[in-house]
Amino acid sequence: MSLLDSLLSGLAGASAGPNSPAANPLVNIAIQMLTSRGASGGLSSLVEQFQRAGLGPQMDSWISTGQNLPISPDQLLQALGRGQVQQMAAASGLDVDQLSGGLAGVLPQLIDRVTPAGALPASGVDDALAELSQMMPR
Repeated sequence: MSLLDSLLSGLAGASAGPNSPAANPLVNIAIQMLTSRGASGGLSSLVEQFQRAGLGPQMDSWISTGQNLPISPDQLLQALGRGQVQQMAAASGLDVDQLSGGLAGVLPQLIDRVTPAGALPASGVDDALAELSQMMPR
């Protein structure tokens, strides 16, 4: 099973829509966060944001092969910043509470699945995530 297949099948349970992660705007937003380029996006940038916010242990648990530590919606807001979450919420049609609550559940699962070896991959994940993001509705 390819990484892309694994992501799709594993995230299907997180989907709020009819049997497809693509139907879930939260999955779409999380994937966009991981595939964004530049200083404010991508998995490496997310790791840095969470570490700066004092949430490195949570992020490390999602990347490692052990159990994932939970994150609360408030902690997610702390790590990402209310402004960024408000922008994502406005773009998605969700309110800030729905978005932060949903991402608090989806983001750990997605990061766990794109780091199956328990470390940030040197290559490969960006391509799989980019392919997956192209399948998402715009």
